[in-house]
Amino acid sequence: MIRIRGTTVIMGLCVALAAGAVWAESSPFVGRWHWNRAQSTLPPGEPSPNDLVSEISRADGSVTWSVTIVAPDDQPHVVTFDAAANGESHRLSSDTTASVRLTANALQVTFKGPAGRSDAQKCTVSADHQKMTCKGVLTDGAGHSASYVDVYDRM
Repeated sequence: MIRIRGTTVIMGLCVALAAGAVWAESSPFVGRWHWNRAQSTLPPGEPSPNDLVSEISRADGSVTWSVTIVAPDDQPHVVTFDAAANGESHRLSSDTTASVRLTANALQVTFKGPAGRSDAQKCTVSADHQKMTCKGVLTDGAGHSASYVDVYDRM
């Protein structure tokens, strides 16, 4: 379960290329977000990243999301994700897929990995557009699940 959580954080949600000018200004999700360790809640036993920055550069009919995570071993990892926001599954790697659905006030992402593991999260942005909260559930493929909350501050 830790492996898919790490992959999910890297993929994220949990998604940095140019956005269409109209949507970039009107979508509250577009922007650079810094993970707030103090306000976030990790699943039990999950190691905390040293740092995490999420940049959503497009959030309209598709979502473009780039995540830079500094793992506990201080190694930075960057992953980008670009997919239609229609709920259809898209392959991210040989063993991981993701689906994205975007509404006016929520960004839902589901990652599915090997052995039935998955991470489903729903992100919302505060009324002042300064905080993004992503609530998620990790499933290990054997019927065990754990909830978490990732909170991000706009940079």
